[in-house]
Amino acid sequence: MSTRVAIVTEPIDTAAVLREVESPTHGASILFVGTVRETNAGKSVSGMDYSAYTAMAEREMFGIATEAASKFSGSFVVIVHRVGALAVGEPSVAIATSHAHRDEAYSASRYVIEQLKKRVPIWKREHYVNGSRDWVHNSDSSAASLSGARAAS
Repeated sequence: MSTRVAIVTEPIDTAAVLREVESPTHGASILFVGTVRETNAGKSVSGMDYSAYTAMAEREMFGIATEAASKFSGSFVVIVHRVGALAVGEPSVAIATSHAHRDEAYSASRYVIEQLKKRVPIWKREHYVNGSRDWVHNSDSSAASLSGARAAS
């Protein structure tokens, strides 16, 4: 398989995601795993809620994956993002890329995560150890989409 994307509600099997991009023609396979971290902006985090406009998110993720495969010609790309309640340490996103050469595999992976953060309508709400919760705003279009959605409600 060369390109696949998914929004999932179950834990991500990162090893399976990596296996999807392995190929005898590719000498480099890269797996990026983003996890819920225990601190953010000096606050102790106890967990995170991820939500998404799934149809739009998957459509945009597929666009990013095909762009990466084209930009780094011959790359295989798989993107899986989890939504729902996640605990500290749990994977929220797995991005696997492969290519005949390592530079292109790394570049494709970097391109995917940067574009994902900028363009895909997935939102994060952190839960803090002190019992409070707050939306995490990226300086990108996803944050702008959230602001617009919140203003409209």
